[in-house]
Formats: sequence, structure tokens, C-alpha cells
Amino acid sequence: MQGESRRAFIGRAARTQRAGPPFPGREHGSSLLETMVWIGIVALTIGLAAPSLLEVQDRYRLEGRANELATDLHYVRSQALARNQPLRISFNSDAAGTCYVLHTGAAGDCSCVSNGTAQCRNPDNAIFKSVGFAAEQRIRLQANVLSMLFDPGRGTTTPAGSITLTGASGKTIRQIVNIAGRTRTCSPEGSVSGYKTC
Repeated sequence: MQGESRRAFIGRAARTQRAGPPFPGREHGSSLLETMVWIGIVALTIGLAAPSLLEVQDRYRLEGRANELATDLHYVRSQALARNQPLRISFNSDAAGTCYVLHTGAAGDCSCVSNGTAQCRNPDNAIFKSVGFAAEQRIRLQANVLSMLFDPGRGTTTPAGSITLTGASGKTIRQIVNIAGRTRTCSPEGSVSGYKTC
């Protein structure tokens, strides 16, 4: 009995050795050709997805800067009323981009540069905030006025104005400040979905 089971075991082992692997000539893993095809598919997928990812990133950047500007416009108006002091927002540009600065004093008393720094010629003037839009940030700011003054008594603005932010993809968001000092946000030609067209 024991001799029979030993012979059966040896017979099975011999058949397994003769049969070889289930797929002759093929080893575990992938061939160079399969790897190259896989890399090609991944590269194609990334190549197709990259432009849309850049657009999404540009939109978030544009909306973030537009929201920051809207907040700063509300802030300078509320501070003028709270401090009972005229405050203004002034816009500047240099070779590397654009900027705005919230400050006291006359329109030309304080200036800023695209890296976000600001200074005033008169030491009596105060800077509340300065924001730069350097070219590498891929956001361009353009205002139709050089400066806007917010009245401390009524919160009105002189003059009214609009500030347009344009992203790298050409999409634009505009902040429009009316004579009453109120700000509304829109998108010229509806280039950014979710905003009113202006």
C-alpha cells in the first residue's frame, strides 16, 4: 500500500515536470512591449487631462483674487465709515505687473508695486493693505480709474469705477463699484460661469 502511494506520487511529479509551466516560453511579469503600451496609455491620458486641470487651476486662482478684491472694497468702505475718515483704494502698475493699495491721504500720496509692497510719501498717511499681481501669478488687474475715495459720512465713492481681473485663459471677472460705494461682481461676456454677465 505504501509502495503504491509512493509510485503514484513519483508519477505525478514526473508528469508535472514534463508538462512545464501552463504557458510555455512565458514568464511572470510583463514584457517590454506591454510596459511601453501601458506607459503610452498613461502619457496620453495625462496629456488629455492636463489642459483641463490647468483651466480649473486658473479659474480657482482668478476667483480667489476676485473675491479678495471684493472683500477689500467692502473693507475700505466699512473702515471709512467706522473711523469717520476718508479712505481710498489706488491702483498702480509697473513693468512686472499691477497692484492696489488701501490707504489714507490723496490719490498720489501712496503707491504700490507688483510684488505687493507699498509706501507713502507723507508719513502722516497710513497703509491698510497692499496687494500685488506680478506677471508670474497669471492674473492681470486693470482699473478704469487711478483711485477711488470712500466718504466717511455716507460711504459713497468718488469716482465710481470698475476693476477687471483677467486670468491666463482669458476668462475675466469684474468688480463694479457704484457711486453709493456698493460693489457688484460680474463676468464680461459671461466668460466665467456662475456669474452674472456684464
